Amino acid sequence: MENNSKAKRFFTEEEKRRIEETTRDVESRTIGEVAVMVVDGSNQYIEAEILGGVFLGGIISLIITALYFNSSVWSFIPVSFILFFPSRFLFRKFPVLKTSLIGFRRKEETVRQRAVRAFYEKGLYKTRKNTGVLFFISILERKVWVLADKGIHKKIEQETLNKFALTVSQGIKEGRACDSLCDAIREAGELLVKHFPVTPRDTDELSNKVMTE
Repeated sequence: MENNSKAKRFFTEEEKRRIEETTRDVESRTIGEVAVMVVDGSNQYIEAEILGGVFLGGIISLIITALYFNSSVWSFIPVSFILFFPSRFLFRKFPVLKTSLIGFRRKEETVRQRAVRAFYEKGLYKTRKNTGVLFFISILERKVWVLADKGIHKKIEQETLNKFALTVSQGIKEGRACDSLCDAIREAGELLVKHFPVTPRDTDELSNKVMTE
C-alpha cells in the first residue's frame, strides 16, 4: 500500500533534505516550529464515487440498450444497475476521476478540516508557546493549507498564511513544488523571527522531516 502512495513520492529524497534544511535554518532563529505534511487526498469523497458510477454506468447502459435492445427502458434499468458497480469501482480505483465531480467549496473545506486534524494528530499544538505552523499539501485536490497555532494568530493573520499557501500552490502547478515550498517557509520564517525571536533555552520541539500519510 505504501508503494502506491503519491504523497511519499511527491518530493524526491534530495528535495526532502532541502526542505528539512530550510526548516531547520528558519527554526534556528525563532521559537516558531514549522512542519510540512503531504497526503494523497483529504477525503474519499464517496458521494463522487456514487455519482460517477451512476453517470458512467448510465451512459454505457444507454449505448448498449440502443445497440442491442432497441432502446428499451426495461433493458436500460437493469443494465445500468449492473454496470453501476464496476463503474463506481473505476472511480474509486482512479481518484483523479472524482475531482471534476467535487465542488470547489467542498474541496476547500475538506482540505482545511484535514489540515486541522493533522495539526492535532501530529502534536503541533503541544509547543510550549503555541507557535506551531503546518504547511499541508493535499495532492488529490491540488490544494495547500497553512495552519498556525493560537500563539501565531495573535501576530499573523490567516490571510497572510493564505498567501504562503498560494505561493506553494502556484509552484506546484509550475512544476517547482520544492522551490516554492522552501520560499514560502523562508518568507513565513521572516515573520516568525520578527514576532517570535529565538530565546536562549529554545529547543527543536517538532521533527523537520516531511510527514506523509
